[in-house]
Amino acid sequence: MIVHGPAGRYERVAWRDLTFPNARSDALLWKPFDVGMLDMKSLVNILAALGLALGAVFGLAGTMTPQPNLQAALWAIDSVGLVMASALLALKFFRKEREIIAAGFLVFGIGEGVILSGTAAGPIGSVPSFGAGTALWATALLLISAPREFPIWVRLVGIAAAILFAIVAARIFWGEQLLPTASPLPFFAYPFLVITFAGWISVLLREKPV
Repeated sequence: MIVHGPAGRYERVAWRDLTFPNARSDALLWKPFDVGMLDMKSLVNILAALGLALGAVFGLAGTMTPQPNLQAALWAIDSVGLVMASALLALKFFRKEREIIAAGFLVFGIGEGVILSGTAAGPIGSVPSFGAGTALWATALLLISAPREFPIWVRLVGIAAAILFAIVAARIFWGEQLLPTASPLPFFAYPFLVITFAGWISVLLREKPV
């Protein structure tokens, strides 16, 4: 950089040698960036919680709805919300170096995507994709619930849900035409899944920025 030096001469000066009397400190200059990072972490938690809430509400609503077209639409919203939440949480826990939990949410998102692929086919036509998806659900819930990350009650409910969905998947792969709305299973496995979602949501919304 060329500056006007003493004795009326122009001199070449490096940027690092310049001083600015009115400049703020480095900490103050970097403060907006840190605040932005904290806001981004909070946004990830909020979006993930929103996706889980959509999955819980619209998933149960679809299960209770006898009308096929409305049921498919509700389940589609449910699946899209859960895929979004799973992707965000997989990245979140991977950055925290909790690889097993991150893998669990990744597997859960894949399983939800598999279920979504068969939703438009109706309850009967979706049985194969539902069986594959519940097998992935069970695996994901075990991966997420085994490490000591979430409260113990959330982990126990998640493990119970994993066992129930593993039974559902095993019955379907054994050749049984088990519909997504069949009772007692998988109908009574859904509340365990929803309670697990509620536990994850509570942890996300109460998490304090670091």
